[in-house]
Amino acid sequence: MKRLLWWILAGTKGGLNRARIIVLLKERPLNANQIAQQLGLDYKTVRHHLAILHENGILVTSGSGRYGSMYFLSAMFEENYDTFVEIWERIGKSAKRGD
Repeated sequence: MKRLLWWILAGTKGGLNRARIIVLLKERPLNANQIAQQLGLDYKTVRHHLAILHENGILVTSGSGRYGSMYFLSAMFEENYDTFVEIWERIGKSAKRGD
C-alpha cells in the first residue's frame, strides 16, 4: 500500500488534489459535486481523481459511479491511513516550499 500511495500522491500530476479529496472523505462520505464545491475544483477534474482512487482500491462507492454516488474510504485504505498521513505531511511540506 505504501508504494501505491507514493505513486498516487507524489508520483503523478494531481497527487495533491487526490490527497485533498482523501482528507475530505475521511470526515464523511460525499458525492463528486459536493467534493468539487468544497475544494473549488472543476467537477470533471474531481471525477477523474475519484476514478483513479477507486480503481486503486482507495475508495468505494455507492451507486456504481453514477451521478450522485457517494464515495467512502475503503476498509483497506482505512487500515493504512497512518501511512497516508506520513506521505501527505511530506508532500505537503514540499508543495509549500515549491519543490
